[in-house]
Amino acid sequence: MRIVAILAGGLGTRLGPQTANCPKALVDVAGKPFVVRQLELLRKQGVDRVVLCIGHFGERIRECVGDGSKFGLEVVYSDDGSRLLGTAGALRQALPMLGPRFFVLYGDSYLCVDLAAVEAGFTVGSRPALMTVLRNDGLWDKSNVVFADGELLEYDKHHSHAKMRHIDYGLSLFSAEVFDACMPGEPIDLADLFHDLARQGQLTGYEVFQRFYEIGSLTGLHETIEYFNDGMKSELRKAIFE
Repeated sequence: MRIVAILAGGLGTRLGPQTANCPKALVDVAGKPFVVRQLELLRKQGVDRVVLCIGHFGERIRECVGDGSKFGLEVVYSDDGSRLLGTAGALRQALPMLGPRFFVLYGDSYLCVDLAAVEAGFTVGSRPALMTVLRNDGLWDKSNVVFADGELLEYDKHHSHAKMRHIDYGLSLFSAEVFDACMPGEPIDLADLFHDLARQGQLTGYEVFQRFYEIGSLTGLHETIEYFNDGMKSELRKAIFE
């Protein structure tokens, strides 16, 4: 069974008024809530179960997505409750729903990546965690990964330097035991866990080559909407001329 956890509990403050009364996952992207775009893509990739880690306006996400059957998926929920647990803390709480191995996708990322190939990379890497990385050179955001000769040598979200030419792509794969060190109910950021895993040599890097789309910022949202609008125009032209 292919299982994906989607981290959808954030506040989405960088989107300003668009998330004042709406969770980021439900922001409209070319006519559909963003989370629907994600679920449709995951189903095409052979995903069976999605665990939505929710918090801020989480009930609205439940109302929209339901049990996932309309997307051909099983969708279950892990709710932070009144205290946001951070990205790693949310995953620690969701472990009973996730099984021994699972993907993690940020709730604001749309990634055209082959999950089967990433799984194969995880198996070959023989480490308990895998991070997908993209050669970035500071283009889309601050580079935060040293990746050389197929190896992830360093990850640091907070302190960038010249040797960092790659960026965390937004998709990872974990063995559940990685989270044993996280105290249940305590907030912890996934970036800090990744940093520690990289220092310990426990983090495999898997390089991808197609850019990511994200709605975490207004610029990213506009680019993502344009991506889908261009795709719909292409499909329309194809239907007219075939």
